[in-house]
Amino acid sequence: MAIGRLDENSEGLLLLTTNGVESENVRSKKVEKEYYAQLDGVITDEAIEQLRNGVEIGIRNVKYVTSTCKANKLMLVPEFEPLKRVRSERHGPTSWVSITLTEGKYRQVRKMTAAVGFPTIRLIRMRIGAILLGNLTAGEVAEVAEFEL
Repeated sequence: MAIGRLDENSEGLLLLTTNGVESENVRSKKVEKEYYAQLDGVITDEAIEQLRNGVEIGIRNVKYVTSTCKANKLMLVPEFEPLKRVRSERHGPTSWVSITLTEGKYRQVRKMTAAVGFPTIRLIRMRIGAILLGNLTAGEVAEVAEFEL
């Protein structure tokens, strides 16, 4: 079974297991999940602070305030294999942020960045607990002996 889902427009680390206990542990609020998000526009310090403190988003037509999280602007543009062209640079500048959550609501990172005025263009899960995406490319698989969360 997959631990945590990625929507069809997201990329990155996905863990597979047959251990239901570990699956529940990873989905709990005990384990951090880190995402890199490419945003439409150059994110402001104020927007980063809003992300850190929690923002109001909608989950199935119910208002929800996200928990505090870690959020930082990435000063260097990460180098990822282009899977498809996201958009042309002529449509304006973009910026990258790292967002680390312990919760995982439906499309949460996308909703959070949109709520502060910077919609997500590309979303990549980089880390679950201590397990890193590293240099794995799309579709590549690596066995992890034990979860080091």
